[in-house]
Amino acid sequence: QVQLVESGGGLVQAGGSLRLSCAASGRTFSSYTMGWFRQAPGKEREFVATISRSGSTTQYADSVKGRFTISRDNAENTVYLQMSNLKAEDTAVYYCAAAAGFYIRPVRRQEQYDYWGQGTQVTVSS
Repeated sequence: QVQLVESGGGLVQAGGSLRLSCAASGRTFSSYTMGWFRQAPGKEREFVATISRSGSTTQYADSVKGRFTISRDNAENTVYLQMSNLKAEDTAVYYCAAAAGFYIRPVRRQEQYDYWGQGTQVTVSS
């Protein structure tokens, strides 16, 4: 029902910035809670950020709080992850995800998300 395609990944120096985009298909984008997850080599996928349907509520993993900003443009069916002051530890494949369920509290669990993108590589060098 929903296809997600991430873009914007690449190689960046520590301290630099990068903006990831996730384009969604369909006409019900605004009905989904959206999230970003990441997976580093040899590590399990972890929560990064989430944003509510209207975009009024956001939440971040402690490791990225104050450096990353998640946003969405429902008219364009796109969710973004603005990453600033990047660190080597941010190196990972970043995944966009959509949750169809209705939630009151922020959605941080992987199993709560129903659709996933293919991922985009972010590499931070020093």
